[in-house]
Amino acid sequence: MTTAVVVGSGPNGLAAALTLAAAGVRVRVIEAADVLGGGVRSAELTLPGLVHDECAGFHPLAPGSAFAQRFDLAGAGLTWRWAPVEFAHPLAGGRGAVALRSVAETAAGLGAGGRGWQRTFGPLAERFPAISEEFLQPVLHVPGHPLHLARFGAYAGLPATLLARRLRTPEAQALFAGVAAHAFRPLDTPASSAIGVALTTAAHAFGWPVAERGTAAIRDAILARAAEHGVRFETGRRVTSLDELGAPDVVMLDTSPAAAARIAGDRMPPRVRRAYLRYRHGPGAFKVDFAVEGGVPWTHEGSRSAGTVHLGGDLAEMATAEKEVAAGRMPERPFVLVGQQYLADRTRSAGDVHPLYAYAHVPAGFTGDATEAITARIEQYAPGFRDRIRATYVRSTTELSRHNENYVAGDIVTGANDPWQLLFRPRPALDPYATGIPGVHLCSAATPPGAGAHGMCGYNAAQRALARL
Repeated sequence: MTTAVVVGSGPNGLAAALTLAAAGVRVRVIEAADVLGGGVRSAELTLPGLVHDECAGFHPLAPGSAFAQRFDLAGAGLTWRWAPVEFAHPLAGGRGAVALRSVAETAAGLGAGGRGWQRTFGPLAERFPAISEEFLQPVLHVPGHPLHLARFGAYAGLPATLLARRLRTPEAQALFAGVAAHAFRPLDTPASSAIGVALTTAAHAFGWPVAERGTAAIRDAILARAAEHGVRFETGRRVTSLDELGAPDVVMLDTSPAAAARIAGDRMPPRVRRAYLRYRHGPGAFKVDFAVEGGVPWTHEGSRSAGTVHLGGDLAEMATAEKEVAAGRMPERPFVLVGQQYLADRTRSAGDVHPLYAYAHVPAGFTGDATEAITARIEQYAPGFRDRIRATYVRSTTELSRHNENYVAGDIVTGANDPWQLLFRPRPALDPYATGIPGVHLCSAATPPGAGAHGMCGYNAAQRALARL
């Protein structure tokens, strides 16, 4: 019988394991941590009864992915929930903007910036199922929808600051720039719009849902399907060499490229090893989870109903902060992402005390404490927030990378999103999952299509492995 070993149990490792097992391969998963799931774990981090997502919190590309559809994760107990507002961006004086599922309703709330929003995202949202099918696979493929992909690419290739100017008003510009900042890139660089265009369009096409009972529910649904196919799991074991794995027909590495090079050792061709060791990681995240009584008292009314709130000020302030972070300097007022998952999923709260998820963009390997900067950023737009805090749980860049070794120096998106790596991660190759060693494949978020709990990196890599078999 054909056998496989998967090293790492993040969403991509689990997706690869399930895909291989469903094809009749006998699969064993080895995880260094004591708990399965990687970036799709949840826990009571602050107070009993409050469920916090440990990394991934919102999943715009997951429900409709080919992996989720093929294995019917909804039928395995995974339930998606949506907040009334997909995301919001407050500004000074109680001003701000919100993104709703409807492009037209969003545009109507943006005043003079609404026309540009409608013209940019309306056509993309209508065609997004076809567009997302294209970019959730390796770039080097024959597109099934070349015209739709070309329109998406025309916007994605622009600097975010340039595309934002099309939106005219400070509110509309900030609303888009807050999403573009998810790329952890300076907003005035080429292709810094790519992540923002994809996620904004996804908000209008699919929304930004959360998993009921926490992101760990995604892991649990995959594990339920994996159990049906006899996948075996081993936790608390760190793999340091391919020689430890015996002689399986397939090895899937849900690791960073540098870790894959270390595990493969001299068996990896020198050209591949050099490429993996040159792979660039981006800035870090500093995460604080809060237990908040009564929720956050935002002065911007729309933010009170938003699953995600971006705190960064106007376009110019965000561009400055992201440039500072990329240069290795901690900004005085960093970009902060706040997750209010409990607005969609009340099972995460305990009475009127709610879990709040927040992280700041910080330089890679940042050794300081950004807790006060994050708290002050929220207080800036929600006076009285400090008084509602009942507990906190902090993870620095070092602690994030210790918690999940793929998050090198706190890089939670597993690789810099510069134009080259957006197109050719982890290296230029017809098969980006191949390591140059027969039967051994890389399947982490360092491979296409990149970060997220969609599982498509693992699914795509497993499909390539099966094709080679």
